[in-house]
Amino acid sequence: MSERATESATQSFRLGVDVGGTFTDVLLVEEASGVTWQAKTASTPDDQAVGVLNGIARVCAAAGIGLTQVTEVLHGTTVATNAILQGQGATVGLVTTRGFRQVLQIARSYVPGGLAGWIIWPKPEPLAALENTVEVDERIGTDGTVVRALDEDDVRAQLKKLAGRRIQALAISLINSFADPTHERRIARIAAEELPGVPVSLSSEVLPELREYERTVTTVANSYVQPQVRRYAQNLADQLAEGGVPGELAILRSDGGLAAASAAIDAPVTMLLSGPAGGVTGAVWVAEQCGYRDLITFDMGGTSTDVALVQDLTPRIGRETRVGDLTVRASSVDVRTVGAGGGSIAHVPELTRALRVGPQSAGADPGPAAYARGGVAPTVTDANVVLGYLPSTLAGGEISLDVDAARAAVQKVAEAMGLESVEAAAAGIVDIVNENMLGGLRLVSVQQGFDPREFALVAFGGAGPLHANALGRLTGAWPVIVPPSPGVLCALGDATTSLRDEAARTVLERFGDLGENDLAAILGELADEAGDRLARQGLDRADQTVTYQVDVRYHGQGFEIPIEVPEPRTPLAELAARFDAEHERLFSFLLKVDHELVNARATVTGPKPSVATVRLPAGDGDPAAARVDTHPIYVEGGRVAAHVYDRATLRAGDVVTGPAIVTEMDSTTLVLPGHAAVVHPSGSLLIWPEAAIDTSNPVEG
Repeated sequence: MSERATESATQSFRLGVDVGGTFTDVLLVEEASGVTWQAKTASTPDDQAVGVLNGIARVCAAAGIGLTQVTEVLHGTTVATNAILQGQGATVGLVTTRGFRQVLQIARSYVPGGLAGWIIWPKPEPLAALENTVEVDERIGTDGTVVRALDEDDVRAQLKKLAGRRIQALAISLINSFADPTHERRIARIAAEELPGVPVSLSSEVLPELREYERTVTTVANSYVQPQVRRYAQNLADQLAEGGVPGELAILRSDGGLAAASAAIDAPVTMLLSGPAGGVTGAVWVAEQCGYRDLITFDMGGTSTDVALVQDLTPRIGRETRVGDLTVRASSVDVRTVGAGGGSIAHVPELTRALRVGPQSAGADPGPAAYARGGVAPTVTDANVVLGYLPSTLAGGEISLDVDAARAAVQKVAEAMGLESVEAAAAGIVDIVNENMLGGLRLVSVQQGFDPREFALVAFGGAGPLHANALGRLTGAWPVIVPPSPGVLCALGDATTSLRDEAARTVLERFGDLGENDLAAILGELADEAGDRLARQGLDRADQTVTYQVDVRYHGQGFEIPIEVPEPRTPLAELAARFDAEHERLFSFLLKVDHELVNARATVTGPKPSVATVRLPAGDGDPAAARVDTHPIYVEGGRVAAHVYDRATLRAGDVVTGPAIVTEMDSTTLVLPGHAAVVHPSGSLLIWPEAAIDTSNPVEG
């Protein structure tokens, strides 16, 4: 056995996998040293597992280890997301209380686009068709009392109708089942007899909260994606086991935590934003190493850009998850998506002759013209190639760039706009896409009452570092942090997060009617419920951390606001004061009425993984040893010479002055004139305006 093989046999490795629209990213981390290996392979939309397994094989070969040394595989996936976006989920049958058959069709009155939406917005079809929806005789009151007993003969008759419709998944959502789930559970047992093999989702388990529409649509969405997620996760887990991976596959949840694959299969609605959540958790990890606690994440990939805001290293968690036209009630990192990526297509409408970029994308197939895979439409990537910002190959040599094809594609934009220079057209494409992404950054900052100048900007994704300096200049967010291996940061997020679960319950009591210990008892029960689920996934109760949250409103109000609860026995008066402060911040007024507790929630997480941090050797500030080329680029209206640096040979404290290009396996960073990138000891590049850099301590700016 070789020395390297003997050494690796005693090491443990965590493997993070993130599947994007264009590339599948794999990051292998040796836990004791923090040393990483990465691989980037083309995504395989027909079967994502193929691309995942290709990437895992490649990264393990690069590290010189076998799959038996991989102790954990942590995976962010878009399988559930794509099932919704592409309309390729299961045929779902829905069981409701008699009188509520059209709950999905009635829905809510909100229409995007305001008044114009009523005229032009095509209302999306529910995920469970009306002909596949049946009513049963039963009724539970809001206080949990049985108003009308469940008619089991009627249940069997209705389920037989659904059997004839050949449904592939069943959702059961009865009115007020959040107060008493007995009837739903009995129907599930009958369904196991009448519809053998059909997976069943209960609203009292998926979302045990009031509001029948939100509860029903979330439960139906869970059923809609469940068979596809089950096939994918089970297939991938089986193949990993066959390859010798000793640990269980874990899937990233939308809220940034992990769940065992078996738990994710039971509740796939919690992983609709699995992919974007990985980037946010990875960005938090990197920012903490650099000493920054408040940050905005900027993840630009091939198809879209995802942005999120993080305060005190804690991502903002929303209570809704939105995918396409579907909004479900499930916790997720508050990520906003803009249809702007490296593959976004530039076009000039004949009517306006105004340049537009996106949201249409060239995707992975055929991709940008520069990829030489048959694409001819001008994309953002093609514009960056024309401007000289990209090296000749991408993804570690997997993709060679065709400069002539890129210029021919962008030339179409130049001709449509009457421009003599193809470079001017390319610069226009880049400027437009930057403005589009600025709009997304404002959504999570300015429009939420936050000043972006008080945050660092963490840029990642394959295309993010190319545009990061420009976005820092537009927002005033400094420094711009470009992590090591930014193209696979989502995979790092998967590998550096922890198990997480959540339990919730509707309470619906005025503060004045609650006893002093009632809330503590409820929160304790919820913590036990979520903690038990994590214990079954192998996380000891002693290693679990619990946080609490309640949804509060003024009595008679039609909406509630989530409020953090410091500890279960927090006095109700303190929670009322917290609610008043948040209500005044959001709406600038208070009401003199009693407060009402709507929902209570406990979130249980495991410990962060003990992955060591890599520290670069110190340099003398001069990056000349890492310089590999001098290359002409087009920037700010003219051609200038830019030094090209190999990021792998930069040292801590080196200062790369713009204009410059920093290349690495999975991404390229552009440093604009008047700015400089300082190499942090953790390996990140910190980009500042040159005037802001303290030459005595350049890392601090």
